[in-house]
Amino acid sequence: SLPLPRAWLKESHDFSFSGLKTALWHLVHKGGVSVADVAASFQLAVADVLVAKTIEAARQLKVEQILLSGGVAANKTLTQRFLAESPVPVLIPPPHLCTDNAAMVASCGYYHLQAGRVSGYDLDVVPSLSIG
Repeated sequence: SLPLPRAWLKESHDFSFSGLKTALWHLVHKGGVSVADVAASFQLAVADVLVAKTIEAARQLKVEQILLSGGVAANKTLTQRFLAESPVPVLIPPPHLCTDNAAMVASCGYYHLQAGRVSGYDLDVVPSLSIG
């Protein structure tokens, strides 16, 4: 595997992969590495952080189970790591139900359109917006 950074944001359950993306960009543009090595190393780096931080959050919050969903739940390496390392049960839907959220977002947009709630092109994202 290639040496790639892991972002362990201290005192936080948040994830940040910007340093990893930058390291990958430099690695690929420098050349001399195979696509397979880059992909495997990226997968390992992301899985290390996702698994460790999720399990630590579950421990701190005293949850009884972890649910993996969405596109990441279709990744076999990630699901195997969660199943092997989690001290609590991990619920994983079958792969055909582990897709990205595009259909959900489109469905939400459809219902907003039907209700007359339309946003203009000036709509901006709010990455720190909380749910609830």
